[in-house]
Amino acid sequence: MANNRIGIREFVELTVRTGDLNPITSNSNNTAIIGSQIHRKLQAAHRESDYEKEVYLKTAVTVNNEDYQLEGRADGVWTDDTSLTVEEIKTSARPWEEATQNTKDRYWAQARIYGHLLCEQRHLDQATITLVYVQTSTDTVSRFSEVKSAAELADDFTDLLEEFRDWLKLRSDIIKRRNTSIDQLDFPFPQFRAGQHELAAAVYKAIYSQARLFVQAPTGTGKTISALFPTLKAMGTGLIQRAFYLTAKQSTRRVAEQAMALMAQAGLTAKSITLTAKDTITFADEPVDPSKNPYMLGYYDRLKPALHDLLEHEDQLTRPVIETYARKHRLDPFEFSLDASLFCDVIICDYNYLFDPLVFLQRFFSEKDDSNFFLIDEAHNLVSRARDMYTAAITDQDFVQLKKALTPYKSAPLTKVRRAMTRILNTLDATTSTLLTSQPTIFQDDPLDDLTAVLFRFTEVVHDWLSEPPTPALQPAVDLVLPVFFLANQYLRIGDFYDATFKTEVTKENGQIMVKELCLDPSQFVDEALKKGRGAVLFSATLSPMAYFQKLLGGIDNSLAYTLPSPFDPAKQAVIVDASVNTTYRRRTQDLPQLIASLTTLVRTKSGNYLFFFPSYAYLKTAYEAFTAANPDLKVCAQENAMTEADRQTFLDHFQTGSEPIIGFAVLGGIFAEGIDLKGSRLIGVAIISVGLPGINAETDQLRAYFDRANGQGFAYAYQLPGFNNVLQAGGRVIRGTKDVGVILLIDERFITPRYARLFPDHWTHAQVSYNPTQLAQLLTHFWEAHHENTANA
Repeated sequence: MANNRIGIREFVELTVRTGDLNPITSNSNNTAIIGSQIHRKLQAAHRESDYEKEVYLKTAVTVNNEDYQLEGRADGVWTDDTSLTVEEIKTSARPWEEATQNTKDRYWAQARIYGHLLCEQRHLDQATITLVYVQTSTDTVSRFSEVKSAAELADDFTDLLEEFRDWLKLRSDIIKRRNTSIDQLDFPFPQFRAGQHELAAAVYKAIYSQARLFVQAPTGTGKTISALFPTLKAMGTGLIQRAFYLTAKQSTRRVAEQAMALMAQAGLTAKSITLTAKDTITFADEPVDPSKNPYMLGYYDRLKPALHDLLEHEDQLTRPVIETYARKHRLDPFEFSLDASLFCDVIICDYNYLFDPLVFLQRFFSEKDDSNFFLIDEAHNLVSRARDMYTAAITDQDFVQLKKALTPYKSAPLTKVRRAMTRILNTLDATTSTLLTSQPTIFQDDPLDDLTAVLFRFTEVVHDWLSEPPTPALQPAVDLVLPVFFLANQYLRIGDFYDATFKTEVTKENGQIMVKELCLDPSQFVDEALKKGRGAVLFSATLSPMAYFQKLLGGIDNSLAYTLPSPFDPAKQAVIVDASVNTTYRRRTQDLPQLIASLTTLVRTKSGNYLFFFPSYAYLKTAYEAFTAANPDLKVCAQENAMTEADRQTFLDHFQTGSEPIIGFAVLGGIFAEGIDLKGSRLIGVAIISVGLPGINAETDQLRAYFDRANGQGFAYAYQLPGFNNVLQAGGRVIRGTKDVGVILLIDERFITPRYARLFPDHWTHAQVSYNPTQLAQLLTHFWEAHHENTANA
């Protein structure tokens, strides 16, 4: 029974499909970010002595000769000897009148199921079902009630079970095939690479013990397969039913897909899906207006046969697969992927589907579910990403430009929109006049309540305006207003999280006013998100020092840490610190000749492909010009700002085995400093120029001050550790396989100071120091002569 647990919300998602004009996506309603706060507020308002909140309910059902446990939590319940009231609370930005019939039916179905279970449990003849609907954009609370007999509720439940039978058989057949194949599944390689078996065991133990595990596993450990394999094994034993593989980059999502394909070749039969962002996967011929969208109209009428077709013929639901079946059945591909995910065992997606308060997957993460487990890849990226997710900003130009663009459009409701924008602009002007008396930027602890009030009024007015279908002549005005409306809503929603970990930044520069809600410490929010599942493994090649990442990713008090040694022979990688160069901003021009001499020595000692990493585009450009002037015969390429996917691939295509050697100039912490895999002689060395400190700026200084107060480590948390993590990532580009041989040249005299030397990972502790080009040439020559056979055969 424990292996077949189904949440009541998921049960309703699958069974209640009433042919909406267009479906409501799990992450379309951004106001869910304050849903839990509203729940707590309404629950606290009850004064009944017998009021119970968050009442856990479960029941055993048999469908298709299989036993299942259906479980969920009723928001509120109160009873006396003869009567029962069940309260279900729902939140949305849209008015109740605008909610689709499918949405309303799902809300009522969930509440009625709770009523049925309570009538059975407490032996009552009837129940009052109360649906509380909170329109978050106006704080309007609507209450709807109905009285149902226990027999009626039982009949409703039986009808849903009948509808559920087909969906459940589809899912149960998938689980049966999955578990049978997992039981017989062996590790998809002849043997474990060094460290892989230990990592796999640690992941399984974390799932078994419902733990949160931070893992530093150096490049080459095979982290992805070592995390997914034991997770699937735990799935086969019933410890979990679904795994979410969360990543920061598209390249790491592809690695997860490849791992699933590899295990499929070894006999695994499991469903995996890759979720792609809505604006990326939407078909080009889909109109913006859903009422005219042929992929939305009658969506639920076509969904069931489409899901059967997809799931009967495919196991790996990648983007091309989703798009193929979506076109075949005339379904919106994004919506289709979300519905298909309910039947999948492994869901591969971006961080934001769990952590972002504006777009997280409500169907999976609206409440805790111990049958889910999280695998967080390249977890070092989550620190900055989480800060960004909880940071919001607006500028006066957003509203100035909108007012100007709306000039040609005339209507009385639109006049109210213009007036609301004028109030915002007046408030911003007054704010800057009061706060920015002698400096262009200030930070304060408290939010700007006056600004919040006028922004809220603006969203109300726009909402009222949009409630009436626009005339064709005003449709372009709608398209102009919506982006600014969403910006204002985002600011307001992030404001609901505002606490002592935030600062309000007010800036006036070049005549433009900006106000930002700046999140300094997202650890509490990350922690709350990870509590939505049974546990999590957060892994990366660079989680050092571990305590730093545990603190900022919500795990300092409730997690375990595990560090694996590098699986590669350290003798095949030379780590040399060039202490003859000072790369601080004030010394860059002075030490540029010495830098170019060191870089030239590196590439002239051993001909091959190299990458040079710089802390900024400006420094890169300066060094690029000086290096090419000194070495006109060498082939070079350089990273540029805002490169397209094609541009990135062209850059990487230069690095080939057997072709003319290439020297690439790239930015530390950028797109080529992590996630690229240039094995063998495609890359034989990197030079990392500087210790990677982020540029000094006012916001990072606020981070420094915050952590100085919190733990006395402001400089380390704001500047040193994020920068050194970029250094470690760039260094990890060199050795990608057991046969690789290469050099990491760390150019900056600060690398030999205790502050940085103590941060070196174990496989860098054999680092040597050079103080001049002659010494550097000797160290390089000795290393390459010692590995002549390896490089000759590479």
